[in-house]
Amino acid sequence: MHVLFYISGAIAILATVMTITRLNAVHALLYFIVSLLSVAVIFYILGAPFIAALEVIIYAGAIMVLFVFVVMMLNLGERAVEMESKWLNARMWIGPEILAAVLIAEVVYLLSRPPIEVNAIQYVEPREVSLALFGPYLIGVELASMLLLGALVGAYHLGYRKPKALENADADNTDATRAAAGGDLVRAGHDRRAGAA
Repeated sequence: MHVLFYISGAIAILATVMTITRLNAVHALLYFIVSLLSVAVIFYILGAPFIAALEVIIYAGAIMVLFVFVVMMLNLGERAVEMESKWLNARMWIGPEILAAVLIAEVVYLLSRPPIEVNAIQYVEPREVSLALFGPYLIGVELASMLLLGALVGAYHLGYRKPKALENADADNTDATRAAAGGDLVRAGHDRRAGAA
């Protein structure tokens, strides 16, 4: 068990360093997911399967999906689409795949072993976690929820596109508007009606 703990810890540290040092946001997100999964394995080894499941479901699942949505919302146009298509090549998956394969091997090994003696590790039940979270740590939980709400508002603000303002009051009298309505593209003068030949 100590060996698995240290392997998971090393993967968590390596994936976190790779997350910080990657210049490409997509690569950093992939390494960050691997880091969160390795932390989930550490929680499971330490006897907290409920926290490990929350780590996978909430952080590696939901929060990462939100990060990917923010990256998509901040799309800067055709040039960004070209760069994203260049980023999604087979080589970018090599590092995260290797680290994830080691974590999968650890999880398979942990699940295939006989159950550990209850006296060796004190398991934390979901009831105990909820009593702690909504008991003495209630303020921390509320502050975390406010922080997530602020992040959601910030993501909306960054992704919001303002409608283009009309340049002048006669914007409906443009060539494109007249052409769409079937009118003449030449502006009507004093001696000529719009649409006249």
